[in-house]
Amino acid sequence: MAGLAKGLAIIELFGEEYPAVTVSSAADETGISRASARRCLLTLTDLGYLTKNGPRFMPTPRMLRLGLSYTGAIPLPQLAQHQLDAAREELGESVSLSILEDGRSTFVARAEAARLVSTAIRLGTRLPAYAAATGRILLSAYDDEALDAYLDAAEPVAMTKHTVTDKAKLKEIIRAAGRDKVAFTDEELELGMVSMAIPVFDPDGKLIASMSVSAARPRVTVKDMREHMLPILRIYAEALSRSL
Repeated sequence: MAGLAKGLAIIELFGEEYPAVTVSSAADETGISRASARRCLLTLTDLGYLTKNGPRFMPTPRMLRLGLSYTGAIPLPQLAQHQLDAAREELGESVSLSILEDGRSTFVARAEAARLVSTAIRLGTRLPAYAAATGRILLSAYDDEALDAYLDAAEPVAMTKHTVTDKAKLKEIIRAAGRDKVAFTDEELELGMVSMAIPVFDPDGKLIASMSVSAARPRVTVKDMREHMLPILRIYAEALSRSL
C-alpha cells in the first residue's frame, strides 16, 4: 500500500501549477525519495498515464479517466450539470459547482460560457478556500473552533493587491457569507475577475457544495451580480438541492 500511496501523491501533483514534473520536482513536492519518485513515474509511464520527454513527465489523455471515474461514481456532479447548463444559458456567464477538499475549493462540475477570454478554472481546479467566493461559502459551515483552526493553518497570502489576508477580517467575511448565504470576491483571486457563490444543501440541510458564477470586470460588477444574477442563481441552486 505504501507504493500506491506514493503513486497517488505523484498523480495529485499534476494540474495548472505542475503540467509536467521531473524526478527531482516530484520528490521535492511529495516528500518521497528520488528513487521512489523515479519508480512511480516510470510505472505510470509504462501504464500509459504519463509520457516522458527528456527529464519531464507529462500526463496523457488516459489520466483524465481517473477524474471521469470519480465524476461518474457520485451523483452530485451529474445531477448538477443540467442546472449549471441552464444557469449559464440564462446568465450568459460560466457557472460552476465546488466542494471543500483539504482546505481548498475544488471544482467538480462546470458549464463554460462561450467567451473569447475565459478564466483559468477547469474541472479539478483547486483554489485556496479563504480567497475564493466558493471557499468562503463552504467554510461558513465550520463552527468557530474549526474555522479558527483552518485560518491558523492556512497562512493566507495575497494573490492580488485586493486579496484579504487578515485572519480576523476573513473570519468576519466568512461568517457574513453564512448569514447572507452568498459570498463575493472582487479581483481577489485574479485581477479583472469577479465571482459570486451560494450554498447547495442536501435533504438534511447540510451544506455540501457551492454554486458560483464568475465574470470579467468591468463588463460585470459585484453590484450587477447581487442585483441581477443572484436571484437567478438561487433558483438553480435550490433546484439542485431539491433533486438530491
